[in-house]
Amino acid sequence: MAVGKLLIFLTTSVLTLTLIQPHPAVGSRTFISDSDGAAIITNPPPLGICASAVTKYGYKCQEIDVTTEDGYILNVQRIPTGKDGGGGDGGGRKREPVLLQHGVLVDGMTWLLNSPEQSLALILADNGFDVWIANTRGTSYSRRHVTLDPDKPEFWNWTWDEIAAFDLPAVIAYIFQQTNQKVQYVGHSLGTLIALASFSEGKEIDKIKSAAMLSPVAYLSHMTTALGVLAAKVFVGEITIVFGLAEFNPKGEDVDRFLKGLCADPKVSCYDLMTAITGRNCCLNSSTVDVFLRSEPQPTSTKNLVHFSQTVRDGVLAKYDYGTPIFNIEHYGSPRPPIYNLSNIPKDFPLFISHGGQDALADSKDVANLLDDLKLHDEGKLSVQYVREFAHADFIMGVTAKDVVYDKIVSFFQRNQ
Repeated sequence: MAVGKLLIFLTTSVLTLTLIQPHPAVGSRTFISDSDGAAIITNPPPLGICASAVTKYGYKCQEIDVTTEDGYILNVQRIPTGKDGGGGDGGGRKREPVLLQHGVLVDGMTWLLNSPEQSLALILADNGFDVWIANTRGTSYSRRHVTLDPDKPEFWNWTWDEIAAFDLPAVIAYIFQQTNQKVQYVGHSLGTLIALASFSEGKEIDKIKSAAMLSPVAYLSHMTTALGVLAAKVFVGEITIVFGLAEFNPKGEDVDRFLKGLCADPKVSCYDLMTAITGRNCCLNSSTVDVFLRSEPQPTSTKNLVHFSQTVRDGVLAKYDYGTPIFNIEHYGSPRPPIYNLSNIPKDFPLFISHGGQDALADSKDVANLLDDLKLHDEGKLSVQYVREFAHADFIMGVTAKDVVYDKIVSFFQRNQ
C-alpha cells in the first residue's frame, strides 16, 4: 500500500493539467561558450523564467546553460543583486552564492510564485546574496542534450540518482567557478533528497558551506494522503506497463486518461487535489495557485517515478533497483542496490531542517527517522524547525512562509558566512 501512496502522489499531483495551457516553448537563443563549455544565453527567450518572473520586478537576471558530464543541458537563472541593483553587499563581504533546488514535477519557477516580498529567491537577493536557481533535466527549459533527442526514450533513461550524480555537481561546479566561493544551498522535497544522497557519499561538501532543507524527503514510509486507499491498487511497476513510456509527461494524453480513471473511482474525491496530495496547506492564496498551474507541473522520467516507489517499498534510501540480482550486479557489482547512508554526512556540516505538521508527503515520523541519522551531529551545527500548521506546498508557496521560515533561512546563512 505504501508504494501505491507514493505513486499516486507522483501521478495524481498532475491531474489538473487538463485545465492548464501548455508550457511556453523555448524560443530561439544566441549562445556564447565560456572556457568550461557552458553556454551563456545572451538573448533569453521572451517567456523565460527571468523575463516572466524576475526582471519585471526590477531585478537583474541572467539565463545560463550548464552542461552535465553525461550531456544534459541545464537551464539556470542567476539573480546577482537585489531590486534595482540594491540588496547590500553581503555585510561588507562579497555577495555569497545561494543555490535553490526545486522538487519533482516542477521547475525553478516554484521559487518565484508569490510577490517579490514573499518569494524566497528575491528575498535572498534583497538580503545580500547572489541567487542561482536550478532546473533539473527533463523540465521545459532543460529539455536538451548534446546528442540525445528528448522525443526518444534514451533521453529519459535516468532517475534521481543521476540528478544527484550529474545535475547537482555540474551546477555547483559552475557556480563555484564563476564566484570562487562556496555555495549556500536550499532544497525543497526532491531538492533535499538529492543533496542528502550526495552529502552521504562525501560529494559536493567541499563546495557547499551550509544547507537548508525544506520538507525533507529521505524516508517515505509514513506518507498519509487522502488517496491512499485507491493507491493500494497500484504496483511499483504498473506505471511502465500502463504507459509503456520513458517520459512521464503530465500533459500527455496517456497520463491524462490514466489519472481520470483513478479519480473516477467513487471512493476517491479529487475535488481538492492539492490538499489530497500534499496535506492541508494553511497559507496558499488563489492567485499563487493560479500562477503555479500556469507553469507547472513539469515532465520527469517514468524511471524516476519507479525509483521513488522503490524507496517507499523498501523502506531505505538506495540507488535504483534494476529488478534482478543479475542486472544489479551488472550496474553496481552487488545483487542489491547500494544504500545511501545518511549517517555518513559530516557531523560538522551546518544543516537547517524545516518540516510541517500537516505535511502528507514529508511526514513528521519520516523526518524523525532522518533526524535519527543525524543524531551525532555536532552541537550547534543542526537546526530543526517544526511548523505545526504547514503542509508540503506552504514551504514554497505559502504567503506566510517569509515570516515563518525564510527569515530563519536568511539568519542561518548569515551565521554561516
